[in-house]
Amino acid sequence: MDVQSHATVQSTSRPTLVFLHGLLGNGSDWRQVIDQLSRAYPCLTIDLPGHGHSHAVSAPDFDGVNQSLLQTLVERNVEQYVLVGYSMGARVGMYHAVNQSGSQTPERVKKQPQLIGLVVEGGHFGLPPTERATRFANDQKWAHRFADQPMTDVLSDWYQQPVFSSLDHDQRQSLITKRSDNLGHCVAQMMLATSLAKQPELLAKIKTLTVPFCYLYGERDEKFKCLATAAEVNAIAIADAGHNVHVEQPELFAQYIKEFVKNCC
Repeated sequence: MDVQSHATVQSTSRPTLVFLHGLLGNGSDWRQVIDQLSRAYPCLTIDLPGHGHSHAVSAPDFDGVNQSLLQTLVERNVEQYVLVGYSMGARVGMYHAVNQSGSQTPERVKKQPQLIGLVVEGGHFGLPPTERATRFANDQKWAHRFADQPMTDVLSDWYQQPVFSSLDHDQRQSLITKRSDNLGHCVAQMMLATSLAKQPELLAKIKTLTVPFCYLYGERDEKFKCLATAAEVNAIAIADAGHNVHVEQPELFAQYIKEFVKNCC
């Protein structure tokens, strides 16, 4: 997968901050946050399969994405890292965190990169089996639209979904313009590969993690506020933000990341 390195700090003793974007995004989405953090920590942004410069990369399922992520960390010689994921990237990050013992480190690598902290921004812990068929049918509908229809048409409807209700008209239009350069069939493939319907329920394992964990959500993001409250995890509400906290409140988001990382070292 394509990686961009962002670091002005020269110390090799500090952990690397690894950022995973959401559906339709790419590593550049984290630019404002990284501007605040790269003087203190080395930062990596990863374009997930089907997105950004990794649009030609594909993965069949969560395990495939997880193995690609690990391979990327190995290739970048990452030793200790804190993983920060948003939405789809948050779900990939949680899957990665709870499947560390099952990850296959390439034979030539003697030491597997060590996860020392996990930050989840607006990520779903997983659906009960009874709700998965309905969710997958909905994801298939959207995937078919992304693959077959003009991107701007699909995005106009996509950003009308309740999870984006905190956006105003100008914010929606800005996102439609920003995301319209995605390749629809690539987005569709990744959407189905990492569908919430295919994700195992991760909450119980998340609660047994031996590394620090934090859940961030926007105070206007009603859906994920309810999820975080019901999950009874270490969660922080960010003021004046909806579902996309790191774009809406990058300085506050970076401040919380700085405080979190201090507890990981």
